[in-house]
Amino acid sequence: MIGRFTRAAVTVTALGALAATAACGVDSGDSSGDGDGTSGGKAKALKVGWSTIYLTPSWMQQTDKMIKDDVAKLKGEGKVADYKVFNANGDTSQQIAQIRAMIQQKYDVILVDAGSSTALNPVVEQAAGAGITVVNFDSLVTSQKVVRVGTDQKEWGRMMGQWLGDKLGGKGKIIAFNGPAGVAVSEERWQGAEEALKKYPGIKVAANVHSEYNLAPAAQAFASAYSANPDIDGVFSQGGALSAAALQTLVKQKKKLVPITGENYNGFLKLWQQHTKDGFSSLSTAQPNYLGVIALRAAVAKAGGATVPNQIMVPLPKITDENLAQYVKADQPDDSYPIQELPQPEIDKLIGK
Repeated sequence: MIGRFTRAAVTVTALGALAATAACGVDSGDSSGDGDGTSGGKAKALKVGWSTIYLTPSWMQQTDKMIKDDVAKLKGEGKVADYKVFNANGDTSQQIAQIRAMIQQKYDVILVDAGSSTALNPVVEQAAGAGITVVNFDSLVTSQKVVRVGTDQKEWGRMMGQWLGDKLGGKGKIIAFNGPAGVAVSEERWQGAEEALKKYPGIKVAANVHSEYNLAPAAQAFASAYSANPDIDGVFSQGGALSAAALQTLVKQKKKLVPITGENYNGFLKLWQQHTKDGFSSLSTAQPNYLGVIALRAAVAKAGGATVPNQIMVPLPKITDENLAQYVKADQPDDSYPIQELPQPEIDKLIGK
């Protein structure tokens, strides 16, 4: 998730006028219908909005495309009338104001990718209290009063730690390459990894390095840690750009290519594929873009009267040496996040249909 979600400081500024912030909605370019969508006793076609803290990062753009593609299908089924994206441009206060504007404009469904786990609680609860179906995905609020769709970040770390421990035969020295200190996602992934690595007392953490989830600072941070610990046997890395930086360092310095865990950051996947012939191996996972589609489907089902779980935990995909070719995209930018779409029957199972 956060590996592609560059959250430099999300500032909380004074709330602007609702009319002004409402204008920040990004028309999907495929709105249709008069908004009431009723026809011959059928359920009303829904007015859907997506409130996102950012839209610029490639992960968000991929997510937006997936949601729009699914909206088109739902429009064809008469279940959605209108869809609009509201981009807060990194400003939590603006996101709050935009959600309030959607409440005033009587949206039926509000999807939320939150800029703050706590600051948005009052406004999403206000929306739910107004009868709007609110489904939060990816970056989650702590409120229990909305549907939340996400992945288990501790399990992310446990899965990676378990694989690395097994790969090293239970002994050796590793560098732990984590995200920024204090960031919840980073802390949770490392907690999970530590739990898994406790099973392997022969594995020692030579250095615990923190970096932004961007290639340039990650390369600098890893090079420094590696120069002080050149005899490592593996790397626990919890973000794609971090993994790419670690592998690049080893390749450039013509060092032994030790196992490095990773994420579906295409730059890392490309490097991985290039160096499988040299014996490089990894296990990677992803914060899948289809979380947005699952959120949309859950919202439409709930708005239509179906019972939907209040929390939907989506299994983490596994990218291995064996299925790597299904994920890596040679014709896509390094900063893209390739993912296999989840079949509709699997989505239906997750949302309880």
